[in-house]
Formats: sequence, structure tokens, C-alpha cells
Amino acid sequence: MSAAGGAGVVDLRSDTVTRPVPAMRRAMAEAPVGDDVYGEDPTVNSLERRVAGLLGHEAGLFTPSGSLANQLGLRMLVPPGKELLCDVTAHVVRAELGAAAALSGITTRTWHSGDGRLDAALPLAMMQPDAGPYLVSTAAIAVENTHNFGGGTVQSLEQAKALRAGVEGTGVRLHLDGARLWNAHVATGESLVEWGGLFDTVSVCLSKGLGAPVGSVLVGSADLVAQARVWRKRYGAGMRQAGILAAAGLYALDHHVSRLADDHARARRLAEACADVLPGVVDPASVSTNIVILDLGAARAGAGEVVDSLAAQGVLASAFGPQRIRLVTHLDVDDDATDRAARALRQALSA
Repeated sequence: MSAAGGAGVVDLRSDTVTRPVPAMRRAMAEAPVGDDVYGEDPTVNSLERRVAGLLGHEAGLFTPSGSLANQLGLRMLVPPGKELLCDVTAHVVRAELGAAAALSGITTRTWHSGDGRLDAALPLAMMQPDAGPYLVSTAAIAVENTHNFGGGTVQSLEQAKALRAGVEGTGVRLHLDGARLWNAHVATGESLVEWGGLFDTVSVCLSKGLGAPVGSVLVGSADLVAQARVWRKRYGAGMRQAGILAAAGLYALDHHVSRLADDHARARRLAEACADVLPGVVDPASVSTNIVILDLGAARAGAGEVVDSLAAQGVLASAFGPQRIRLVTHLDVDDDATDRAARALRQALSA
């Protein structure tokens, strides 16, 4: 099977390019539906309850996108004029178009983290829960697991626990951007409930590695989710017969979680192929989930040239700056497609 992008194309740009499998399409077509703005869509309600239960929270809210789920979570935790702390390459500050500031009046401060890995001591040292009348007070800290720009980095459960312990009694709350938390769960075997219980709000995505066409879910307390539901409508994202979309998420949870291990193995194969040709471009041992970041460093070709060479061979990848390339494996990239991509990478990197 080849990924979206045309017949015979292997699309490694993102795990968002996956297409619904036939059985998922059937589940969508047959889903019982109602008006979700009235809270009457049984399939949406089932999905929200299920995801909340998986993460050990009271309630869930289905949203059209991961960015909206994140921004609603942050809105619930950070009043206008207060600050969010997160790492410098966190998705919530680098890839959501300044939404926290533009929509919610949230200011941010960041810490440097290399590959996105959490060191709880850094945000705990930065936070100022009560900064007085002249400085900005810290209201929340955000963590991303796995970390996209860090290369699919899996966060340490022990560091997350240290972060929770450090904010206890301070009034500072925690948000988990768990767009790819499913990948972290499969890679480590760690409990989703345990991870979810450490954070006040958690977002998880259904349209990346799980292969649904649309959707994320925000979970939290019943009160927070009730407030978020109002803000979802205020932001123009109230949905009517959304069970057609929620059914894809339920199918994905039933059939596409454990298979993420295949994506992880294929990502390591791609990393090994690249390292064989250009030592130092990536450490295959560092690839623990489905994202591979190639750092071309002093290679003769820049990221744009390598991406163009790959495209000419029917393989799509993303340039992340002048010398960095991201490769993402997913449901639509099988073993044959992985082999094709590995051959193309060897040729592009040896040019």
C-alpha cells in the first residue's frame, strides 16, 4: 500500500495523511447519529466517555482538530493575562499559529529542551504562581508526549510525576498535549490512566497514527469539560450529526492502537538506512516511535535538495529548516513502501 499523495507515492510527510480503511468507512456510514450541540449524538457521547475512561478522567469533548483540543484545554487552565510555560519547540507555541495569545490572551515563556524531553526541574524553577501586581503569574505548564519536533520523543513518566509533585499546592495546573500519546503508550507499555491522572487536561488525536479522518478528544473534570463545550461552540466548532466522524475514532481505538508498533519498527528501519549511508545523520537507537528527524549537518546537500530528490523517486518528506528533514511512518506505509523509501533515502543522501 502507498500513502496518500498519488498512486505509487510513499508519503512520509506526516501521519495525518492516512486514509480511512474500508471497514472504518462502513462504521462511519452506519453510525447512529443525533445533534451533538444538543448533546444527543449517541456515537459522539460514546467516544467521549470511552476516551475519558481510558485516560482516567470524568468527561471528554470531541473536537475537529488537535489544535482546538489543545487550545480549549489551555483556555480552561490559564486566565487571560496569565502565563503558560512549555518547551521552546512545543506544538502549542510553534504550530498552532499563536492561538493561545490571539484567542485566549495567554502569554507564554519557554525552556530549552533539546529533543523535547522533559526535565521537570526546569519549568518548576521558572514558574511564578503569584508574581505580584507587576509581573505575569504562571497558571499552567504544558507537556507534549510524544514530542513532534523532538523526533517522536517519549517523555519520562518519572519526570511527569516529578512535575505533578512540584506543582501540588501552588495553583499551577498541567496540560498534556497527547496528540501521539497512543504511540508513547505502545512504545513503553505505560498506563494511559497513569499518564492521564497526572494532568488536569489531556488532548489526544484520532487522525494521526490511528487513521481516523478527523478528530481529537479533550478530557478533564466534568466541570472543565462543560466549560470547554461552551467555548467550542463560541469558537464556531459546534458540530451536529458528528457521530459519522466519531465512529471513525471508535473504530480506530478498537483496531489501530496496538498496530502502532509496526510504524515504530518501520521508522527505525528508515533511520538505519539513513545512518548506513550518512553516519551521524540520525541515531537509530534514538528512534522510539514513528518520527525520524534527519540532521544533515555538514552534508553536501541541504534539506530542500534531499526532499526534491526523494520526491523525484516517489517519496514525500518534510524539510524542517535548511538542514533538517522529518519522516513519519503511519498506517498507509507498509513494509514494501518502507523498503522503497529506504532505497530512495540511500540514493538521495549519497548524492
